[in-house]
Amino acid sequence: MTKDLTREEQKTLLRMAREAMECAVRGKELPPLNSSKLSSTLREQGASFVTLTIRGQLRGCIGALEAYQPLADDVREHAVAAALEDPRFPQVREDELSRIQVEVSRLTRPVPLEYKDAKDLLSKLRPHVDGVILRDAYGRRATFLPQVWEKIPDPSKFLDNLCYKMGASDDLWRNKHLDVLVYQVEEFHE
Repeated sequence: MTKDLTREEQKTLLRMAREAMECAVRGKELPPLNSSKLSSTLREQGASFVTLTIRGQLRGCIGALEAYQPLADDVREHAVAAALEDPRFPQVREDELSRIQVEVSRLTRPVPLEYKDAKDLLSKLRPHVDGVILRDAYGRRATFLPQVWEKIPDPSKFLDNLCYKMGASDDLWRNKHLDVLVYQVEEFHE
């Protein structure tokens, strides 16, 4: 991620995310994207997560850790997926749309975090700054965006919950050396 998005680019992405979510929930076809009207930043490859909440409670969150398509397309795709494909929740219903708040997180490229042991890992984590990806030898992986630190501020509990999300025992990070990657986000919401 080179430079921060302008306020106008953020508003555009939020508008696109809401439109994509509402079209998908209502079973309507999403209008084609006119990329010629988008800034060069929104046309560049970018990775994003779209988070849906109702009164502060998570309602869906889906995204990509690595950029593989233009940022505008990425946000639209993940808004639809957060509404309809998050396996933790039933699909968003039409009567929920007016209560949903949309949040977009634009990710930097993840970088490996080198550490010696569990104690060293805890000392290198940067709560409220870094998103964290854990990956084990079996190919399982999970991530928490930096915003999750607000709900789980204790680094040990943060890693416990991340291991659980990955489908592993919550103390795996204490007993095995995992691949740990960190990234930052530019987060904005309606």
